[in-house]
Amino acid sequence: MTSQMKKDETIALSLRHAFEIEQARRDADRAARAEAERLQQEEDLSRAGQLYDALIGDPDFLAAHKLTVDWRRYTVLLESADFRIRAYFEAGQATVSVGDKRNVAVSATPAPLKSEQADSVADALRVVAQFLADEIH
Repeated sequence: MTSQMKKDETIALSLRHAFEIEQARRDADRAARAEAERLQQEEDLSRAGQLYDALIGDPDFLAAHKLTVDWRRYTVLLESADFRIRAYFEAGQATVSVGDKRNVAVSATPAPLKSEQADSVADALRVVAQFLADEIH
């Protein structure tokens, strides 16, 4: 009977030890995922800031075309009375879209006419410039 009790205690101790190791591994994985997400959000925010800085870099150009620029966290907006170009940064990419504000009957948000993915700030700026050229004939 004592050998059975000893065997049961060993199993219980081993199970406890294995459980604690598994819990520690899961906690470490969770912390690593949270840190990776935080770093990605930091990068996305930085990229949005870089695009914003590029867009506001020529106030005379903006004024000549009656454009305004706004930055809200991961989103940079380039707007006129007629259209809105939106760049949203997430997971290392930017989604750049343009919407027509002239025919907005129901919602204050224009429906996107077209959208394109960009892998860098320079690429996002190129897409913004393309959409702007399409809108300002």
